[in-house]
Amino acid sequence: MFAFSCGVILLYRFSVLPPYPWLFLSLFVLLTIFIAKVTRFRVVFLWLIWLSVGLGWAAWHADTRLQQRLLPLEEGVPLTVSGYVCDLPQPGTFNSIRFNFCVDSWAETFDSVKGGVPPDKIRLAWYGAGEKVLPSGPIALQVVLKRPHGNLNDAGFRYEDWLFRQGVRATGSVRNLVELPGSVCGLFCSYHAWHREMASVVEGYFSGAEHYPLLASLLIGNRGHLSASHWQTLKATGTIHLVAISGLHLGLVALAAGLASRRLLLLLPAGLISGKVIRNGVFGSVVLACLFYALLAGMTVPTRRALVMVIVGGWFLLKAREASSWRPFVIAMACVLLFDPFAPLDQGFWLSFSAVALLVWVFSGRLGNTGWLAGLMLAQCAVFVGLWPVLQAFGQAQPLAGVAANLVAIPWVSFVVMPVLFIGTLLVFVTGGSLTAHVIDVFDAVLGVLWYLLQAVEAVPVVSLPGASQAAVIAMTLVVLLMLRFPARSFQALSAIVVVGWLGVGWLSHESPVNVAVDVPEVRIWDVGQGLSVLVRSGSEVLLYDTGPEVKGAYSAVESVLLPNLRALGVRRIEHLVVSHGDSDHSGGLPVLLEDLSIGMISSGEPEVVRQKLARHPEALIHGCPRLPQMLGEFELSFWRSGSAVSGNDASCVLRLFHRQLNVDLLLTGDISRRVETEMLADRDLDWLSAFPGQRIVIAPHHGSKTSSSMKWVSAVEPNWVIYTAGYRHRYGHPHSTVVERYQDVGAVPLNTACSGQLFLSFGPDSLKITQATQQAPFWIAGPGLARDQCKIP
Repeated sequence: MFAFSCGVILLYRFSVLPPYPWLFLSLFVLLTIFIAKVTRFRVVFLWLIWLSVGLGWAAWHADTRLQQRLLPLEEGVPLTVSGYVCDLPQPGTFNSIRFNFCVDSWAETFDSVKGGVPPDKIRLAWYGAGEKVLPSGPIALQVVLKRPHGNLNDAGFRYEDWLFRQGVRATGSVRNLVELPGSVCGLFCSYHAWHREMASVVEGYFSGAEHYPLLASLLIGNRGHLSASHWQTLKATGTIHLVAISGLHLGLVALAAGLASRRLLLLLPAGLISGKVIRNGVFGSVVLACLFYALLAGMTVPTRRALVMVIVGGWFLLKAREASSWRPFVIAMACVLLFDPFAPLDQGFWLSFSAVALLVWVFSGRLGNTGWLAGLMLAQCAVFVGLWPVLQAFGQAQPLAGVAANLVAIPWVSFVVMPVLFIGTLLVFVTGGSLTAHVIDVFDAVLGVLWYLLQAVEAVPVVSLPGASQAAVIAMTLVVLLMLRFPARSFQALSAIVVVGWLGVGWLSHESPVNVAVDVPEVRIWDVGQGLSVLVRSGSEVLLYDTGPEVKGAYSAVESVLLPNLRALGVRRIEHLVVSHGDSDHSGGLPVLLEDLSIGMISSGEPEVVRQKLARHPEALIHGCPRLPQMLGEFELSFWRSGSAVSGNDASCVLRLFHRQLNVDLLLTGDISRRVETEMLADRDLDWLSAFPGQRIVIAPHHGSKTSSSMKWVSAVEPNWVIYTAGYRHRYGHPHSTVVERYQDVGAVPLNTACSGQLFLSFGPDSLKITQATQQAPFWIAGPGLARDQCKIP
């Protein structure tokens, strides 16, 4: 089972989906050798066989999912689909509702291409329908769709990973809705209709509660009512796991069901039933109670995973099996991967199984009882330290406040909040709602205490944990886990000294914002959708040109792309921040960036607009576009701004990066128009603009808009490469076909972040190397026939 699990996990380390003939051939060879009863290495071949089985099982499911795709001609055109809403609709931006839609049929003829089949699950947004209620039964929708696509960078959240994990093979918006009263609602349709009805019933009874968002999340896993402030507090205190129906909630249900059923069975006359029947009855009650609660919670990914783990663990516990504690752990992991081969793509899979493994390691085999308080402290310390390297591998920090928050929140939720919620909800349903007002008061009281404690922990000024390499964190984690596992006093004392010393040195060095130095100069053009953000590094010096787009309450490139990537690169200070102009797709998230990083100089073509965006930071000095050349390590920086433009796109601060040793320059042009391009060509001081003998890279002005990149300017600049920073199938349609043709006429090699993802320019000692993120992307993002494969510019 462990070898099978490793095979499933191994698949998602590949950048290319393994072909079936090779998988079947390898499995056939291994089976032949094993059946031949070769005594030497027989166990090794048995492991390899099950590893191949796991790999083939996951590859078959992945290939089946990848076959579901839209045709290029069907993107961006109205289509009619019939099916049902298969999750709880959530409020979105621009007065919209967002939901998953399971498709039963497509009205249009859906011709297969290369064995492809139409998607059976799509993700939709219905704009302007925030107050509407979607029907629960079969409906027909007119939709406009596109293939799954998201930003592709080295770090940060990947929307395409999440869509593939959820089985969503197209996204889009709703144009019209028609109910289908005569259609039959099948088993899954009926379940989702029932689940939505239960969510509506809970909302009808308890929506008047002050802490209803927390109530709905903890009771039925409906997290759509949680606000941004809720998520901020939960993230800062490391308690997001509390609002996902997972092992904690199902464990409580299993405990309550087990105790109640056992007590009832023991009330029967002695000798009527045997101890074996009692154990079987208790186990059956636990399974049924957990299954019902999992269905009530929507059978989400963490709920399904927890259900399998509770059933396997309960089987070993209630059947009184004498076996290693690791046996149910491995069986549960294999069962989860058997029923859900896409689980390794879910961060929760790694966190949950890592947490369980840590608890098994710390508590199994102990001779004495640790006591509830010592056990709680031991468990929290083990999980906190043990999950640190796992979180770091996902590009996340381990909040120090999480120790105190979970020490208080987990017992309070386990022994007070959840029992009160279950009992109160049962009372309301039994009494027909007559006790609702009193029950809501009790709910608000216990949830109010929880939220007060979390906010109090969040408000405490706690120094963050020092940053360190993955190897250093893993080494420290091993030392702490060994200290917790083995009781030798001298070893524990020595380990504590090592950990405290490491933390002390880390905190002392953490105070100074020193960047990790790079061996050779580099430029990273991040994939931020319809916007621009470019990072320049030379040695330990850093320049950032623009911060990408921001849509209030929906998306911020600073939070989703810049900060995760800067942390991963070890960038703590930006010497020079250049904001080309004030448009939101170039200057989004500025306040958040200043709160997280140390910024030296800030320049902009529209300093007044930037100053208004940074009103919360009056100490920040905003300068106009520099007039004099500067140096950033091995790069020579030259700035230019139109003398006639007062504001807007034409006021963009243009930057030229020149690497003298390689004779390569990069032009960052903001959103200048053809009028400013003419002014630029007429400026005699720009002797580097034309007749450049080296290699030139140009980021197309205004993302390749037809209002920019005039033929005269393109011919004068004559770049070797042109880079478009545009969104995939964005409504503006960048880059425009006429602009693409102009750059092709001068022989420029086109690149587009919508297709290539992040672009990495490495200025080595001998040559320039340009790397596209898709070259290292996994098979479900950059595979043949997918969105990025179709959008490449010829």
